Amino acid sequence: MLRISKTAISLVLAAFVCTTLHAQTAWRDIYKVKKKDTVYGIATSYGLTVDELIAANPEMKAEGYVLKKGDTVFIPDAKTAEKSAKTALKTPGCVNVGVMLPLHDNDGDGRRMTEYYRGLLIACDSLKKAGVNVNLYAWNVNIDADVKNVFCSESKNLDIIFGPLYTKQVKPLADYCKANGIKLVIPFSTTADDVKTNSCVFQIYQTSESLNARAIEYFTSHFAACRTVFIACNDNDSPKTTFTSALAKELKAKGLAYKNVNLKAPDTEFLSAFAADRPNIVVLDTSRSPELNLVFRRLNELSATAPSVQISMFGYVEWLMYEGVYRALYNKYDVFIPSTFYYYKGITRVADFERNYRRWFGETMQEQYLPRFALTGFDHGWFFIRGLFDCGQAFDGTPKSTFKPLQTPLSFPKTSLEGRQNTAYELVHYKRDGVIETISIK
Repeated sequence: MLRISKTAISLVLAAFVCTTLHAQTAWRDIYKVKKKDTVYGIATSYGLTVDELIAANPEMKAEGYVLKKGDTVFIPDAKTAEKSAKTALKTPGCVNVGVMLPLHDNDGDGRRMTEYYRGLLIACDSLKKAGVNVNLYAWNVNIDADVKNVFCSESKNLDIIFGPLYTKQVKPLADYCKANGIKLVIPFSTTADDVKTNSCVFQIYQTSESLNARAIEYFTSHFAACRTVFIACNDNDSPKTTFTSALAKELKAKGLAYKNVNLKAPDTEFLSAFAADRPNIVVLDTSRSPELNLVFRRLNELSATAPSVQISMFGYVEWLMYEGVYRALYNKYDVFIPSTFYYYKGITRVADFERNYRRWFGETMQEQYLPRFALTGFDHGWFFIRGLFDCGQAFDGTPKSTFKPLQTPLSFPKTSLEGRQNTAYELVHYKRDGVIETISIK
C-alpha cells in the first residue's frame, strides 16, 4: 500500500533517478522482508526511489529476482539518497517528469490513479534499459487539493507533467506549465477546453460526439455495399440511440440500404430484414450484455435456417468487456468494435508487463476496469517520455522512435488548436478465421 501524505511530495515517490548511486558503506536500517512485501513498498516506506533501493542491494538486479520472506534488505542513508534525487533534476540528458494525480487508497479515484502511476514507473524502468534517463516526481493531488499548493522548485524544473484528474484543476496547472515551458499531458476525461488555447497541453480524451462522427464516416465508406440491419433491443435507457439515429440519418442521406427490426419480431419478419444478395452488417441500439446475448441467439437461429446469409456486426467499446464470454461468437459474426484502446492479454509484451506488475507490487491490476490503468500509464509514459528524450522540447506528439502500444494508441497531429488532442481511434476486428486485428480509423 502506498504511504503518501496529502501534501505535495517529490522525493517519497520519486523514481528512477538518472544518476548512478555509489555503493553504500553506511546503512540507515537493515530490513527483514515480511510476507507480501514488495520492492516498491519497501522503497516508498523509507522515502526512497526503487532505483536507490536496488542500487543498495545489487542482488535485486539479477534476472528473475523475486523478493522472499526473510530476505535482508539494506536501507541506504537518507541524506545521500535525498541529495542524489535533488541534484538529478540538473543532470543533462534526463527527462524530468512530474505526476500530479490523486495517489491514495481512500477511494476508487485514488486506487485507479495509483495503478496508472505504477504503469508510468514500469515505463520509466523500460525506458531506462533502452538508454533513456528519467527523473520521476509525484504529488498526491486529490479532489479537494488546490493544485497551486504543490508548485515548488522541483515542479518548476520539470519537462512534462501528467495530470490532473479533475477539471477544476486543469486551468491553474495548464497556466503554470505555460509560464514555465512544461508540457502537460491530461490523461483522462475532462470538460476543460485549455487545449484550444494553450500550446503546452496534450489532451488524451476525445469526446463521444467526435468519436461517433468518425465511426459513422468509416461505416458509411467501408460498409456501403452492405445492408445495414438495425436491431431495436427494447433498452429504453440506452444512450446508444444517439449513435444509431445519426448513422441511420447518414445512410439515408447517402442512399445506402438499411432495415429496422425488433429483437422480439417473429422469425419470418426477423429473417426478412436481412438481404440474401449482399452482406449484412448488424447494429444494435444498446451495448448491454443481456441484449447482446439474445441477439446472438436470434442470429444463430437465422444462420441455421438461412446459412447463405452473410452477417457481420458493428459493436460498441463496452463489448470488449464481454470478450471472455463471447469471443467465439465475435469471430463467427465478424464483429467490428470502434475503440480508443485494445487490451489483449495474449500478447507476449502484455503478459510480460503483467508479470512485472505482480513482481513489483505484489498484486494484479484491477480487472474490473477497461482499459487497464497500469497499461495506460505505461503507454502514455513510453510515448511522451521517449518522445521528449528523442526530440527534446521540440517534441510535438510525433516521436521519432516507433511507438508500439501495449493497449493505447496515441496520435497528436497538428490542428487548428493551440495544443494537441489525441486522434488515435481504431476498429478491433474479430475475423472469421479466429484472428483479431486492429484497423486504424483516420
